[in-house]
Amino acid sequence: MQGKSFYFIGIGGIGMSALARYFMHGGHTVGGYDRTPSTLCDALAEEGADIHYEDSVAAIGEAFRDPARTTVIYTPAVPADHSELRWFREHGFRVVKRSQALGVLAEGRYVMAVAGTHGKTTTSTLAAWLNHAVDGCGSAFLGGISKNFGSNLVLGAGDRLAVEADEFDRSFLQLHPDVAVVTSADADHLDIYGTHEAVKEAFAQFVSQIRPGGALVMKLGTDVAVRNGAIDVYSYSFDAPCDFYATRISIAPSGHYRFDLVTPSGTIAECTLGIPGWVNVENAVAACAALWVAERREGRDIDPVRLREALASFSGVKRRFEFYVNTPRQVYMDDYAHHPRELLAAITSVRRMFPGRRLTALFQPHLYTRTRDFCEEFAEALSHADEVVLLPIYPAREEPIEGVASESIARSVTVPCRIVGRERLAETVSAMDTDVTVSFGAGNIDACCEALAEVLQRKA
Repeated sequence: MQGKSFYFIGIGGIGMSALARYFMHGGHTVGGYDRTPSTLCDALAEEGADIHYEDSVAAIGEAFRDPARTTVIYTPAVPADHSELRWFREHGFRVVKRSQALGVLAEGRYVMAVAGTHGKTTTSTLAAWLNHAVDGCGSAFLGGISKNFGSNLVLGAGDRLAVEADEFDRSFLQLHPDVAVVTSADADHLDIYGTHEAVKEAFAQFVSQIRPGGALVMKLGTDVAVRNGAIDVYSYSFDAPCDFYATRISIAPSGHYRFDLVTPSGTIAECTLGIPGWVNVENAVAACAALWVAERREGRDIDPVRLREALASFSGVKRRFEFYVNTPRQVYMDDYAHHPRELLAAITSVRRMFPGRRLTALFQPHLYTRTRDFCEEFAEALSHADEVVLLPIYPAREEPIEGVASESIARSVTVPCRIVGRERLAETVSAMDTDVTVSFGAGNIDACCEALAEVLQRKA
């Protein structure tokens, strides 16, 4: 991309920070604005980024004030009346969305894109790890912090590029992948799309952009139209027979799964996934399918020995089934689930991991619109726990909606449920009868993880 300096508006976002890190690795000057400090921002600042937290034109550094040298990248979550964004536009700077920048960087690469309303972060991160561990190649822009790589950016040899293809604001339509995985196309982001049909149509458009000779790997039963006759189409599932699926599945007391992987070219026996949860086995099947397509393009099958080693050594993603305490008396995990289907999948996975044990779910709803649209579905999913603690809604980019609050969910939860402020969460949990505790949400509930781990470790 053009420019010797890159300025990011919303630099602390997980996708934005990966791009910022990419340009810093290339020797460019990088800076930007974010609404609040975060661990991501702190890490970028330590690596040399010039970051501030006040929407102020005066705070923009001198290195970013020349339109001939600076490209501005912004997240669509930033409001159009943001004063810095408006100033850059009014003064002739090249201003592009994050998705446009990612689309440009993907040109000329073999793009392995993972899309879906849930499951895409773990699947794309595992695809990046399989590229690295099986074939010693591949770069990636990820939507979470990979524990194996210690980053959301991977820079490796070869032309493979694994990316998380985000449906928010139709961002994934900037990509033209060689192999695309679609994990799900549930109703979400209805503040952007309006209807579930519009969501599914956007996914159909994404599929139509797969390059000729490429491939689609889609979860069995996903309702997305395929209007691309120039590609191969494969299905995958957890355990339902199709092109790619797991069979002979067993679970260890730790919650880790052992299984055989069925592919169109044969079965790879005795695989073990390094992270727990049945839903992650399904994600692993999808990532293996993407690798299988990439290997066939190069005229070979997956090396079964290296694949087993890679799956077993996968450490997962920060905030995806992340253990803080795991003892016979107390378990505490944190997970990013923020859509009702994700939440239900995560809770049922935990139930299978710890059968017969008491489950306490701590949930921070994310966005007023999502809470309004899915309050009954959230309540139904949470009712699969034994007890629920709700936090107030995390607003992110939104203003409050009258009549929409965590109480909207609590009214329909069928198990004991209470609402507490984030500042009182650890204290509340400390006084509760807990066994297996999981915190969920895409907001800032993760800021409570250390305090929760401390009080639950004391109980253990």
